[in-house]
Amino acid sequence: MPDSPSVIDSARAGAAENWHDGLDRIGEVLDFRLLHTSGLEITIGSLVGAVLVVAAALVVSYLCQRALDRYARSNGSASRATLYTLSRVTHYILLVVGVMIALSVAGIPVSRFAVFAGALGVGLGFGLQAIFNNFVSGLILLFERTMQVGDFVELSSGVHGTVQDIHIRATRITTNDNIDILVPNSEFVNGKVVNWTLRDVSRRLKVPFRVAYGTDKDLVKQAALEAAAEVPFTLTLEGDRKPQVWLTSFGESALDFSLVVWLTADATKRPSTVTAAYNWVLDSALRRHEIEIPYPQRDLNVRTWFGQSGDAAQAESRKTPQKMSTPADPSLTDNDAARDAQREIAEQTPRPERDDSHERR
Repeated sequence: MPDSPSVIDSARAGAAENWHDGLDRIGEVLDFRLLHTSGLEITIGSLVGAVLVVAAALVVSYLCQRALDRYARSNGSASRATLYTLSRVTHYILLVVGVMIALSVAGIPVSRFAVFAGALGVGLGFGLQAIFNNFVSGLILLFERTMQVGDFVELSSGVHGTVQDIHIRATRITTNDNIDILVPNSEFVNGKVVNWTLRDVSRRLKVPFRVAYGTDKDLVKQAALEAAAEVPFTLTLEGDRKPQVWLTSFGESALDFSLVVWLTADATKRPSTVTAAYNWVLDSALRRHEIEIPYPQRDLNVRTWFGQSGDAAQAESRKTPQKMSTPADPSLTDNDAARDAQREIAEQTPRPERDDSHERR
């Protein structure tokens, strides 16, 4: 067919013309002015470019954080808390740089931000004051290193748990009941915070209990120390941190004692569960040694007892109540609190090592 080359050339020319027309139309759309005032010109194209720059900064930040996280997982000797701080600071720096470049791409010179800075200052003084305060508090927490990811903290409000993340506005704390609580960063800076794992992960726990007056103190001490030896959370049974038994006070109707034990590192983060575990074995040890746990006592003068009076009423009141039978199911005698704490310790991830060079002395 002799005309086929000319047809093909015509088709190519038409496609090229349509392509150029399409590019011209796209160019016209991108060059459409959204704002033009006082030498400031913002077009659709510049705005799209600015959005792409910010998106690129976020992608680079995400890749850097993933790389640091992989390094922390592969290198066991690396300080996870230090790498977490580096990750957050890198994210903030890349975000600020991306925003500045995006503003330049959008056609907004940085020199024109004097007015915007003044407006921002007014906004911080009113509606954004709390947000800015939390942001600065978050930076203080990251650089001061008095609280790191993995620490077990307790606030004055009663909230206690493990620090999971330190974000711009708030810090995420996970309680032992697996409840995530978001606490504003300013509360850690301005309020009273107890960091149970700041310097030494071992902590001392005092478990109070009571026995009846007239009970042999040495027998009480023997029973309490036997109970401490049965709990796997006791740090050591010898040396300066061995379990102790204190007679703390003479109560109204009982002798008040305290079992004082040093806990292992993992048990330190579970004070409620560990206390329940010690209470369980204390009750068993006191019963085994036939040590009475008294009730509040009062003197009552009773004239009649179930319709009887005099010696007959006294004899009726002294009848020994029936003893409760031992449960047939062995699982009912298990120490549920101790077993639950052991399971949580076995399932938890290893605690990040602390950089001792930044600890307060």
